[in-house]
Amino acid sequence: MPRFAQLVMGPAGSGKSTYCSTMVQHSESLNRSVQVVNLDPAAEHFDYPVMADIRELIQVDDVMEDPSLRFGPNGGLVFCMEYFANNFDWLEESLGHVEDDYILFDCPGQIELYTHLPVMRQLVEQLQQWEFRVCGVFLVDSQFMVESFKFISGVMAALSAMVSLEIPQVNIMTKMDLLSPKAKKEIEKYLDPDMYSMMDDNSDNIRSTKFKKLTKAICELIDDYSMVRFLPFDRSDEEGVNIVLQHIDFSIQYGEDLEFKEPKEVDEEPGNLNYDEAFQDSGEG
Repeated sequence: MPRFAQLVMGPAGSGKSTYCSTMVQHSESLNRSVQVVNLDPAAEHFDYPVMADIRELIQVDDVMEDPSLRFGPNGGLVFCMEYFANNFDWLEESLGHVEDDYILFDCPGQIELYTHLPVMRQLVEQLQQWEFRVCGVFLVDSQFMVESFKFISGVMAALSAMVSLEIPQVNIMTKMDLLSPKAKKEIEKYLDPDMYSMMDDNSDNIRSTKFKKLTKAICELIDDYSMVRFLPFDRSDEEGVNIVLQHIDFSIQYGEDLEFKEPKEVDEEPGNLNYDEAFQDSGEG
């Protein structure tokens, strides 16, 4: 029997732990069993039970206090994650094996883990060997995305994780409940963006010709291949939370032995439209 996993990723402060907590509560209301594994060795607290906690294996504070290492916070976290990658047997023992496992992995926020370091890719490959179907869930703070250049930066971070991990990925704008009505209306254009229009609207603000050409090339890449789209996430909106969960379930074929319906459409498209290629790359489908 396959097992199912969400890798909950995103920059620090993007709402990963809140997302996990919301999904656990929502799944309980659906009589679904969802477990959470904390993979952040620098986490301080969370308001949901965890089936495994990486801090039982290694903690950032212990690494930073080790006089023989002398790491700062970022170096300490990278050391912890590399140590974790060399001790996947701890994770295997902690997970056990229950049919129809559905696990959320609450990951650290350091972006380098999803760009040029191999740790998260190694984790994905290990989970797939354990018969997990894995979906990446990349979160960005909607309050950060209300300006076009910040939006492009967030898109590139999400795209970097997609390229690095080669698994289906759903991209989410979190904290929609914290936006003002005006900001909510403004951010609608970023959920399913017209990158060409966005570029034209801001071309006067770019003084450097080289930077203008680079930004145009990035916008064309994103727009032409429909590579990144976002779903809104308002933790107070049960229907919206359910739509997000449906998209993720669809991407990893959760419940394929049941009568499964395609996810409901809102005005936006799924976080990653190129599901077929993603399944092929990750060995699914």
